[in-house]
Amino acid sequence: MTDGVEPTQTEIERAVATLRSGGLVAFPTETVYGLGADAANDDAVRRVFEVKGRPTDHPLIVHLADASQLDEWAASVSPTASLLADAFWPGPLTLLVERSSSVSPAVTGGRSTVGLRVPDHPVALELLRTFAGGIAAPSANRFGRVSPTTAAHVLADLGDDVDLVLDGGPCRVGVESTIVDLTAERPVVLRAGGVSVDRLEEVLGHPVEVHVSAEPSNAGARAPGMLEAHYAPNARVVLGSEHELVELLIDILKSANGPVGLLAESALVGLPEDIVVLEPAGTADDYAAVLYSRLRQADRLGLDVLVCVPPPAVGVGLAVNDRLRRAAASSQG
Repeated sequence: MTDGVEPTQTEIERAVATLRSGGLVAFPTETVYGLGADAANDDAVRRVFEVKGRPTDHPLIVHLADASQLDEWAASVSPTASLLADAFWPGPLTLLVERSSSVSPAVTGGRSTVGLRVPDHPVALELLRTFAGGIAAPSANRFGRVSPTTAAHVLADLGDDVDLVLDGGPCRVGVESTIVDLTAERPVVLRAGGVSVDRLEEVLGHPVEVHVSAEPSNAGARAPGMLEAHYAPNARVVLGSEHELVELLIDILKSANGPVGLLAESALVGLPEDIVVLEPAGTADDYAAVLYSRLRQADRLGLDVLVCVPPPAVGVGLAVNDRLRRAAASSQG
């Protein structure tokens, strides 16, 4: 399945054959590992939902090899879509557009829109070019849990439920793509991710509306990753600020049923002795790259509670804050 070595062309061709036969292939992108199926095969797409335990009204993102394929999947390609695709593809940006009539409702959760992106990872791009079609792929993990950023994470989560795993090493960005809705009069950010709002505004030349508020768990999502409870480890996640951290940790230690851990940008002093301090996450970009690995580490260590001090909510830090907030909401319930 995976040996930690970048896949050979033979392995890529094997993955393509698996996709064409209706199988599922986990593959690396710059954001997280995806659980891929032939987007034109409804049975394969339905199996993605089954393996993840994902509600069928939650749309999947279709991954493409090149921006030139946009008009095969979109009902029309607006100047804004072309502008953003030229600026950010390959890259961690998903464009939500009106789907063409040939796109299956199984992929879109029954909606008239489809999310499209070209990933910025050599293994993903080679897979897509060789496959010569769209690959529908959510993150390769059980629904609502921590996203995978290594092949080992995929195997730990899905095991034999995935037919083939391509190992491309750790994901460089570490959080999912930014989703921009282009179906309204002006672009709207629905999910914060690897492309910052500042960069979008710089390219577009005007402010961009941001609507990343969560939707209730029983609601059909407009786009992936929008539920209030999501990205959750087994450990309870609590958010804290540095200036009140010591008091917060002392209070949590009194009521915790097991070890209490801490994740922050940098090393902090004056902490209670019993706290399990995870390796500092670093800058916002570094925090994003290690976030899901640190959440998984919390579970390996058997932590009951993980207290997280988020980075500033600017740039990719907005995405990190979003994921931590949703992980904390999952902990509450």
